[in-house]
Amino acid sequence: MARESDGSDNRGLGRREVLLGSAAASAALAVPTLASAASAAPAQALSGRPSAQWGVQVGDVTTSSGLVWVRSDRPARMVVETSATESFAKARRWRGPVLGAGSDFTGTTALHGLPPGTQVHYRVLLADPDDPRRTGEPVYGTFRTAPARRQGLRFVWSGDLAGQGWGINPDLGGYRIFEEMRRLDPDFFLCSGDNIYADGPMTQSVTLPDGRTWRNITTEEKSKVAETLAEYRGNFRYNLLDANLRRFNAQVPTIIQWDDHEVLNNWYPGEILTDDRYTEKNVNVLAARSRQAFSEYFPISTMREDREGRVYRVLRHGPLLDVFVLDCRTYRNANSPGRQPEDTQGILGAEQLAWLKRELSASRAVWKVIACDMPLGLVVPDGATDFEAVAQGDPGAPLGRELQIAELLRHIKHRKITGTVWLTADVHYTSAQHYDPSRAAFKDFAPFWEFVSGPLNAGSFPAVKLDGTFGPEQPFVKAPTRANVSPAEGFQFFGEVDIDGHSGELTVRLRELGGTVLFTKVLQPGRVGQ
Repeated sequence: MARESDGSDNRGLGRREVLLGSAAASAALAVPTLASAASAAPAQALSGRPSAQWGVQVGDVTTSSGLVWVRSDRPARMVVETSATESFAKARRWRGPVLGAGSDFTGTTALHGLPPGTQVHYRVLLADPDDPRRTGEPVYGTFRTAPARRQGLRFVWSGDLAGQGWGINPDLGGYRIFEEMRRLDPDFFLCSGDNIYADGPMTQSVTLPDGRTWRNITTEEKSKVAETLAEYRGNFRYNLLDANLRRFNAQVPTIIQWDDHEVLNNWYPGEILTDDRYTEKNVNVLAARSRQAFSEYFPISTMREDREGRVYRVLRHGPLLDVFVLDCRTYRNANSPGRQPEDTQGILGAEQLAWLKRELSASRAVWKVIACDMPLGLVVPDGATDFEAVAQGDPGAPLGRELQIAELLRHIKHRKITGTVWLTADVHYTSAQHYDPSRAAFKDFAPFWEFVSGPLNAGSFPAVKLDGTFGPEQPFVKAPTRANVSPAEGFQFFGEVDIDGHSGELTVRLRELGGTVLFTKVLQPGRVGQ
């Protein structure tokens, strides 16, 4: 049976001890004055040694590799040292790039040739580019590489951070949900999008319905909708003001995807805005600026140094798990009523769909998690007549974007691809959906599960309707009855997945901030229709 994950096991004890010691420095760093922390002072005005005040991150970890991220407060050479122990007695050194203004002083260093299934300790040093002997204080982190053999693993997922005007509240201890997830000692964190709300300005305080006052840490870049590259960068940097998140990043590798609020609500390529808050009306221009900032502030293996590349990718985490990260934003067609009888572009685009079908067919993992930044059978409207996700409220045969999903589900069935599980966020509540052709208008697919979680720290919203095209049934949902419920009132969620190394059994738990397990589903490997 999959192990219960109440945080009391000892699987990561050494790692936690490291973080409470030397590596905890990354969480306790004195970030610049909070009112202006998102804006670094000009490099020429700074003196002393380079400083990594924004912590460290590791992304896209495999059996033998990982991508380390850091941000400096001035031009600096990035150097990474790795070791099997926290003493760094036999450290291996990795010479990274020079961090400069062109990347907002951020950078990544790729680690290769790491041993599989092993705890890796690392530290990042920032050196003066003109005098490598002048280095700042090292910032420490640790992570586990993916196992090469069949071995149990655990990960968490969620999305939706700092949305609807609810930011870092010092009265509540900031983003406490990251500390709760960290204590579960997961192998990685899958963030299902909406890492920022670039279209959601912050105010210093908000009066709650019960008369209490919500306080936000604010910055210049969060005072208006993001339009410039600097404003998008400031939005991504804002979250790193939170000590819980920095401590989490120093321990838990991430798999990051994006959705709409990295740019603005419900955007699609080619859209021209009518929103008076924006002076730049061309969404393609805004998306390009956000994409650059997104690629600068997260370690993503498929983003090249020139900031091109793609968000969609597959991460192989040993013989038990492959994670297929989708991008439902960059290649979609325009939001519409979704009733067209032909739609080859859909929500993924033809090229991404072909890639996903190939990769799923080639996968030999027991479980194939499809990380989708939008739900399949939940009706998410965009205005009075258009729809934002796949479903459009017509329970009949597939139309619009549903046609592309029907093609994918048909492919999975006919190629006898087993073990697919869909994970998503986006709707700001948590739920479980089971899709079955016996209940569906479209019959040519095998039953599967979709689990929804989030928000991490954002407004919560009432549940939306189900669309019957793919036969969803919803055995569990928890959502508020009114819109934009603040994190102070609850309804903040994340999901946990445990895969047992012996049986291959996969257990999904939907969790609420505070430690409560709301819903549990156990899936057996190779079994269809469970």
